[in-house]
Amino acid sequence: MQTRKLGNSDLKITSIGVGTWAIGGPDGNYNWGPQNDEDSIEAIKRAVERGINWIDTAPAYGKGHSEEVVGKALQSLFPRPYVFTKNSLVWGEDRVITNRLKADSIRKECEDSLKRLGVETLDLWQIHWPNPDPDIEEAWKEMAKLKKAGKVQWIGVSNFTPAQMKRAQAIAPVTSLQPPYSAARRDIEKEILPFCKENGIGVLVYSPMQAGILSGKMTKERVQNMALSDWRRNNDHFKEPFLSRNLALQDLLGKIGARHGHSAGVVALAWALRRDEVTGAIVGFRNPDQVEGLAAAGDFRLSKDEIEEVEMFLSN
Repeated sequence: MQTRKLGNSDLKITSIGVGTWAIGGPDGNYNWGPQNDEDSIEAIKRAVERGINWIDTAPAYGKGHSEEVVGKALQSLFPRPYVFTKNSLVWGEDRVITNRLKADSIRKECEDSLKRLGVETLDLWQIHWPNPDPDIEEAWKEMAKLKKAGKVQWIGVSNFTPAQMKRAQAIAPVTSLQPPYSAARRDIEKEILPFCKENGIGVLVYSPMQAGILSGKMTKERVQNMALSDWRRNNDHFKEPFLSRNLALQDLLGKIGARHGHSAGVVALAWALRRDEVTGAIVGFRNPDQVEGLAAAGDFRLSKDEIEEVEMFLSN
């Protein structure tokens, strides 16, 4: 599977990585409903068997549960894949998730993630959300200290604007940015991708299949039957008028994929990876079958004519 160098790091990562947002289960904000942990573990193992060499997770996914599931999977993976996780979303005894970027919290979150994952070092540690904004510098300074101490190999950010990345850069280099990006949501093309290219910042895009609506398996009926706790039920991309347009886009991606024996999801990933600025795309796998259906995106690329075909649809 093709690899690309991540920003200023020495990490050479495959063009797709394992996303673990959904496998966190129903506990937490913006969850995907109940999940089967054994299926999740087997999906991670199958992805690594197929050559994928990195996993992206976060404490907020299931309030630590996603990291714990990843940790269980890692126990039987040698050599282990790179593990990327995040900070800034915390909870207390009341189990309510809040934003925090204070130094003491950053230190505790690092130790908690290391413990849940069962690793000695985090390969990439990212600020999940830049909130509270005034505390970005305090958090970034502490992350740089933990990197120097060997707790973390590289540090990055997620959901940051160019202005916020500049503030972090003034303290320590930013290895990577994790923004949302898909054929249905492409606002990062205007300022964020050019900024990252100019500054040598790697880009790990999340939701390249727009939370599954471009996977090739989404229908209006499936949307209607989503678990009540599934955050997508209240997301605009899953409501009219966007729902019908997104499903039409999914159909187009499926037609392009059929020419090559691939699904709409593989084409959606290839579309996101068509940009040189994009180092890798995060793909949420919840069972081994999903891995088999999407792993081909690690090497499949669209032709210029196929890219133009998608562009024509998006411009209308």
